Amino acid sequence: MTRQDVVSVLGPVDNATIAEIIASGASLEELREAWAWAFGDEALMSQGRPLPGTRVAALIDLIEPDDEGDVADPARAHPGVGS
Repeated sequence: MTRQDVVSVLGPVDNATIAEIIASGASLEELREAWAWAFGDEALMSQGRPLPGTRVAALIDLIEPDDEGDVADPARAHPGVGS
């Protein structure tokens, strides 16, 4: 996965987060799935989708906003997640 891949899913994020995501070895599809779980898990649960696997769960931890809210902002992310 490239820096551009990460930005295409998450929108603008800090360099450290991008580096951690790339270093995770996750695929672009796994990142898209993590984004969908982090910012729209109700829809995935109602579709009967299985809970995320270990790598996707680790990505969710990386991209979910923390108490300061300084990680991925779903309003800035590009549409098409899960397409």
